[in-house]
Amino acid sequence: MTAPRKYHITTFGCQMNKADSERMAGILDRLGMNWAEDPNQADVILYNTCTIRDNAEQKVYSYLGRQAKRKHQQPDLTLIVAGCVAQQEGEQLLRRVPELDLVMGPQHANRLDDLLEQVFAGNQVVATEPIEIIEDITKPRRESTITAWVNVIYGCNERCTYCVVPGVRGVEQSRTPEAIRQEMVELGRQGYKEVTLLGQNIDAYGRDLPGSTAEGRHQHTLTDLLYFVHDVPGIERIRFATSHPRYFTERLIRACQELPKVCEHFHIPFQSGDNAVLKAMARGYTQEKYRRIIDKIRHYMPDAAISADAIAGFPGETEEQFQNTLQLVADIGFDQLNTAAYSPRPGTPAALWENQLSEDVKRDRLQRLNRLVEVKAAERSQRYQDRIEQVLVEGQNPKDPSQVMGRTRGNRLVFFPGAIAQLQGQIIDVEITQVRAFSLTGIPIGTSLTGAVAVL
Repeated sequence: MTAPRKYHITTFGCQMNKADSERMAGILDRLGMNWAEDPNQADVILYNTCTIRDNAEQKVYSYLGRQAKRKHQQPDLTLIVAGCVAQQEGEQLLRRVPELDLVMGPQHANRLDDLLEQVFAGNQVVATEPIEIIEDITKPRRESTITAWVNVIYGCNERCTYCVVPGVRGVEQSRTPEAIRQEMVELGRQGYKEVTLLGQNIDAYGRDLPGSTAEGRHQHTLTDLLYFVHDVPGIERIRFATSHPRYFTERLIRACQELPKVCEHFHIPFQSGDNAVLKAMARGYTQEKYRRIIDKIRHYMPDAAISADAIAGFPGETEEQFQNTLQLVADIGFDQLNTAAYSPRPGTPAALWENQLSEDVKRDRLQRLNRLVEVKAAERSQRYQDRIEQVLVEGQNPKDPSQVMGRTRGNRLVFFPGAIAQLQGQIIDVEITQVRAFSLTGIPIGTSLTGAVAVL
C-alpha cells in the first residue's frame, strides 16, 4: 500500500488568498493527503500567488525554480501555481516553468480536486477561464481555531488604473446571505470566536443578487448582511474588509455602532490624498469625501480604529501632490496604514503611461510616508495607556513563551502574561501598561469574561 501523499501550500498576498489557501488545503485533506510543514518533504506543492506588486511575483519564480529542479530527481512531484499570477500569466507560466503540472486562477479554488484528477491522469492543466464560482461546500483547513475568514463576495467590478484584481479575480459574485450565515453557524459550533467577512470590495456585496424592497432599495447590502448574521451563536466578534470609499454609507456606520458584535475597526483604503491623482487612479471619490467618511465614523464611534492603504509615487505624482497625501495622513491619524511604492502591473492602464517616476523618487516618498505613519500611529496608541481593553487571546507570543497575544476590538495587537493552554479563545480584560506604535503590553485583570458577553 502506498503512503498517502503529502502537500505543502505557500501563500503570498492578501487575506483573500489566505482564505483561498485554507479552502484548497481543506480539499487536499478530504482527498486523504497530509500536510507537510517542510515543502521539501511534500509530494504536492502549491504556491498561491499575488500579483499586486512585482516583488511578490519575483519571489514566486525563485521558489518555483528550486522545486522545478527537485522535480528532475522526483518526477512524481506535483507542482501547482494558483492565485493571481496564475490567472495573469496563464499558459505563459508553462513556457517559463515547463515542470508545472497545474496553473489555476483564483476562481477555480473550489475545483482543485477535479483539476488534480486531470493532473494525476497525466495532463498538464491550465484553468484560467472565467467561471461562476461554485458555492463553497469545502471544509477549509483553517490556520487558526479562534478566528476565521468567511468570503462574502468574490471578484471586483472597479477599474482602478493601477490594479490587476478585476483582471485576475473576475467580476463580482456575491454569496447568498443564507450560505454565509450557514458557514458562520458551523464556525460558532466549532468554537470559533471571531469572523472576518471578506471581499475585494466588500461594500459591493449583494449588488449582483436578485431582489429589491418596495422602497426601491436593494435588500442585499453589506449592512443588511451584518444584521442578518449578527446573532449567530458562539461568534463574539465580526469584522469586515476591504471597504471602498465610493460605496461606504452612513447606514453601514450606524449598523456598526448598533450591533455589539461588530468591531470598531474600519479598513478603508484612500490610496492618495490628492484629487488629481485619485482621478488618474479612477477611484471615483475625492479626498474631501474620504475625510467626510472618517469624520462620520468618528462622530458615531469616536474611538474607532481606522486603517487604510496608500500608494506613493503613482505615475505623474508631483511633490506637491505627494504632500497632499502626507497632509491627509497627518490630519486623520491612522491606527495602521499599509503603504507601497507604485509598481506597474501588466495589463493595467497606468503601467503604459509615460510619466512613470524614478525608483529613487518612489523609494524616497515611501520612506517619508512610512516615517509619518509610525509617528501618527504612536500618537494614536497613547489613548490606550492605562485603559482596560477586551483582548481575544489567539496564541502564544513567539518571542516570549510566558506571554500570550491577542487583539482588541480595534484590532490592536496586545501581549500580556498568561498560559496559552488556559486562555486561548477567551476574551480577557487587560489593563494596558505599555504602548507602542503598532502593539500594546498589559496585565490581565482578575478573572474575566470567558467569551460570554454580560447581559445587563
